[in-house]
Formats: sequence, C-alpha cells, structure tokens
Amino acid sequence: MDQEIFGVSAAKILLAGEQTLYMLGWGMVIGGILGVLIALGLVLTRPGGLLANRVIYAVLNVSVNIIRSIPFIILLVALIPVTRLIAGTAVGTQAQLVPLVIYIAPFLARLVEASLLEVKPGVIEAAQAMGATNFQIIRYFLLPETYSSIVLALTTGVIGLLGATAMAGYGGGGGVGDLALTYGREAMNTPLMIFTVIILVIFVQILQVIGNALARRLREPR
Repeated sequence: MDQEIFGVSAAKILLAGEQTLYMLGWGMVIGGILGVLIALGLVLTRPGGLLANRVIYAVLNVSVNIIRSIPFIILLVALIPVTRLIAGTAVGTQAQLVPLVIYIAPFLARLVEASLLEVKPGVIEAAQAMGATNFQIIRYFLLPETYSSIVLALTTGVIGLLGATAMAGYGGGGGVGDLALTYGREAMNTPLMIFTVIILVIFVQILQVIGNALARRLREPR
C-alpha cells in the first residue's frame, strides 16, 4: 500500500517534484540560452555597441519590455494558442515549457545585459587594438569578464522560474504548484499547503547555495 503524506500518496508527491524539476531544468536551459543571446543582441546593437543598429536594438528592447510587463499567470493564458501550435496541446508539463521559456528569457536577458554592461570600455578597446574580431571580443573578453556576474544573474532567474513553475499548475502543468492547488487549497488541506511551501523554500536555498558557490569559484584568480 502506497504511503500517504498529509493525505496524499508519496508517489503523487514524488511525481510533482519530478515535474517541477523537469519544467525548471528545461525551462532554464532553453530560456537561459535565449536570454544570453538576447542580452548579447541588446549590448552589441545598442548605440555605441560593436554592431550598433538602432532598428534591431529598438525591436529587442521593446519586445523584452512588453513581455516582462505581463504577469506570468496572464501570459500563461494569453499564450494558449501559441502553446497549442508549438506543443500540440496547452495542457501538461511539456506544454508549459512554452510560456515558461517565453516568460523567463526576457527576464534573464535584462539581468545578463546589466552584467555585460559592467565590462569597462577599456577592455573592449584593448581587444580591438590587438586586432580581435567581434566574435573574439565576445568569446575571449566580453563573456569571460562577466562569468561570475552572469552566474548570479542566472541564479536569480532560476529562482524566479521556480515560482513560475508553481503557477504553471493552474495551466495543468503539474508540479508542486498543481499539488498545492488540487490537493491543498481545494481540499482545504493546510498541512499539505505548508509542506509544499517548505519544498519550494528548500529548492530555493539549494539553488542559491549552488549559484553563490559557482560564482565565487569563477571570481577566484587563476
């Protein structure tokens, strides 16, 4: 007989944890890659950038601002047609990756953009003086100078994404959020609600510790 925890089977709780980790992992990988690329686009095409282009910069800047201004729960509902088009359905853990990625990518882009803008102009000028190409400047000067800061930015982003995965339960995405909604709030199961909060707090603490440790290691002189 399956063991129960606060009136819910342990198997369902484990499944909720796996679903949350799935959404968090893939959402962060895909959203992180897109976020870094968007951030590079913003930094490179901004006025005075290596590839200054007002049109591209304006499009990226406005798009990021628009998406970031929309609360995730509203974005989740508004993107249902897009989610159906991409995933074939608007319900399920995999389907919720669509709104999660669209939500987190612009958020990460702003954080990474701020990190990249911290690089002193003298570093770029020195690279140009040595005859480095734009790709070499990005690969060997711009990104390495901000690795530690970017890791902290991504850590902040993944914690924000964790909160979004909890809300994805409203969209049928499963996970800890769905567990709290279906078996906690609707069943008036307060102990279970507290238990889900504790799970999320533990997740956040683990992620923050890992992010801080990695950032600290990247800051150490080599």
